[in-house]
Amino acid sequence: MTVIPLADAKARLSAVVDEVRDTHDRVVITRNGRPEVVMLAVSDLEALEETLDLLSTPGALEQIRQAEADIDAGKGIDADQLRREFAARLEREQQ
Repeated sequence: MTVIPLADAKARLSAVVDEVRDTHDRVVITRNGRPEVVMLAVSDLEALEETLDLLSTPGALEQIRQAEADIDAGKGIDADQLRREFAARLEREQQ
């Protein structure tokens, strides 16, 4: 994470925006030496918002933890098996 003073951010705003967009690095902008705002790429903000939305869904975190435990216990299926099961389910639903 890059930290820059407000005066530098003003002087180099276009370059800072390009850097944030291209590198996905966050930039903390300070005023009088104190952090005031953070600049981040729109795609990173959207990803954070999606994550917050998912984790605020009741039971979602427990489902994620259970899925991780199932994988660790060897209870998961590989991608090919998942595709076959999904295709079979679609076929049944279309009949």
